[in-house]
Amino acid sequence: MRALLLAAAVALLAPGVAHAAGGATIVSRDLPVGGARTTAGASAPTVFDLVGFHWQGSGTVLFRTHAVGGRWSSWRPVAPEADDLPDPGAAESSRRRGWRLGSPYWVGASDRVAYRTVGEVRRLRAWYVWSPTGPVPARRVAMAGSPPIIARPAWGADEEILRGRPRYASRVAFAVVHHTAGSNAYTRAQSAAIVRGIELYHVRGNGWNDIGYNFLVDRYGQVFEGRAGGVDRNVIGAHAQGFNTGSTGVAVIGNYSSASLSAAAQKALVSLLAWRLDVAHVDPTGTIRWTSGGNPEFRRGRVVSLRAVSGHRDTGPTSCPGASLYARLPAIARAVAATGLPKLYAPAVTGAPGGRVQFTARLSAPAPWTVTVRDAAGRVAARGRGTGAAVSWTWDATRAVGGSYTWTIDAGPLTRPATGTIGKAPPPPPPAAPVLSALAVTPQIITPDGDGVDDALTISYTLAARAAVTVTITDAGGAVVATPFSAQLQSARMQSFAYPADSFAQGGYTLAVSATAPDGRTGVLQAAFAVDRTLSGLAVTPAVVTPNADGVDDALGVSFALSAPANVVVQIEQGGAFVASLFSGPLPAGPGQYAWDGSTPAGPAPAGTYEAVVLVDGPLGRVRHAVSFTVSR
Repeated sequence: MRALLLAAAVALLAPGVAHAAGGATIVSRDLPVGGARTTAGASAPTVFDLVGFHWQGSGTVLFRTHAVGGRWSSWRPVAPEADDLPDPGAAESSRRRGWRLGSPYWVGASDRVAYRTVGEVRRLRAWYVWSPTGPVPARRVAMAGSPPIIARPAWGADEEILRGRPRYASRVAFAVVHHTAGSNAYTRAQSAAIVRGIELYHVRGNGWNDIGYNFLVDRYGQVFEGRAGGVDRNVIGAHAQGFNTGSTGVAVIGNYSSASLSAAAQKALVSLLAWRLDVAHVDPTGTIRWTSGGNPEFRRGRVVSLRAVSGHRDTGPTSCPGASLYARLPAIARAVAATGLPKLYAPAVTGAPGGRVQFTARLSAPAPWTVTVRDAAGRVAARGRGTGAAVSWTWDATRAVGGSYTWTIDAGPLTRPATGTIGKAPPPPPPAAPVLSALAVTPQIITPDGDGVDDALTISYTLAARAAVTVTITDAGGAVVATPFSAQLQSARMQSFAYPADSFAQGGYTLAVSATAPDGRTGVLQAAFAVDRTLSGLAVTPAVVTPNADGVDDALGVSFALSAPANVVVQIEQGGAFVASLFSGPLPAGPGQYAWDGSTPAGPAPAGTYEAVVLVDGPLGRVRHAVSFTVSR
């Protein structure tokens, strides 16, 4: 019941708001439209710093925003990236069928929008996102050869809103470069908030499974992990309709129609693409022939020639990534090719065990190379060697019938080897259990008034393996207000601990638990709770009431103080059952005092233990306060 009360209370504060990690919120409103062209202004239901629009009809929409305490922005089109979408047929592509989806725009703290429709626009819906700015994420991960990458937990990804598991392609064959969020006027500290806001808009607004891009790069050279599933795995994104499968999508935060890419952003983009395409063994300066999955420009099944480092406009009807950035892509591809040498490109295997199997690849420079084939037990089944820039070796596998084999093409310690399997693959291992599960935070509304009822949090969760656990508590603005413990090694079992809330101000909070196991499994879970300080100082006198008319301790006094006006119920209970009512109704802020003479509707209260109970309808819902006392006859 308290979870429902907390959710209802939050909804009262911001109707229609969906909450995400880091204090980010999103709320939608349908805007009135009419005629061939409409100019209008509307107060937003909440302060926002990122906005996106959906509409129905063949027309177009322009908008501008009003900064809090400032001026109106210039007019902007709402959808410069028309095919920034999942592939046709994917489940996530159907949730907003019939709507045209505009791109998210970072606009800074704003409180109003104005909009114009041109042509046929039957319906128009605005999505207002508030993503508060926090400290620059300090945690970054780096794999062999990769740039430092700000992982999802570090930028505040909300894993609980994701709509589906990651999907994987058999390989990554090319990269698609985008620009996003529409503004270059952001600070280094705001970048994580922008990424968090884009995730919330893509999932809650567009109905996608997750953020659409695989990676995001800001103008300061920070690289962010995008869609979940593994930065070095072939995760299928939602960034280039018809060309998501087999590509990795990298979005540079900003508008590069005319603005130049910063030196820091270009360096990070080159470093990221050099590493990611090296993982895929793709030549950055090469071209490929790729079959479209279908979009408004390239019908399903059409074969399209693409560069290994393509711009979004190469895959569909869009101006993305902007004329300035698009013109830089050939130079960026050459810089990518010159970074992290030597490299191994285009490994391929033809044939199968039971016949002849040919292995081929290309090297960025001549070098000694080795092809090794191992059986399922790890024993060497065959090996071939050579020297040069072209790898070509044939294994006579006519006697290698049945079973699975792994192969490796190796060109020395400085070159990333290529690996794969041939033959009958063994069954996949069962999925590992999540390292972290069953997070529970009780109560969901804390009333730290010292009455012993709901004064502290009880936090519990289950670890599937020994793990290093960090627990943090953030306020509604995303600021960390407490860290109960950090990187504490804990055993594989249900963990539970109590945490006092004496120092917390009234309001909503988010508790996050992150765990890292020695085998590399990680998990992050979050739960919301709130602190209500409407009532304080509940006390009863005397502790033992003797209502015998002798003038000593004949009546019970109940006192408390309210920090704000509220509806209040004061009553006596025994074992959770109603005994007598002392007051019910609205009260102003300030002290309150009530007396009970020991009588009930059924007559004098018998001897026993009772509770003086105060129920307060505060801003977060109804909360209960109670103090025990004794009636002696």
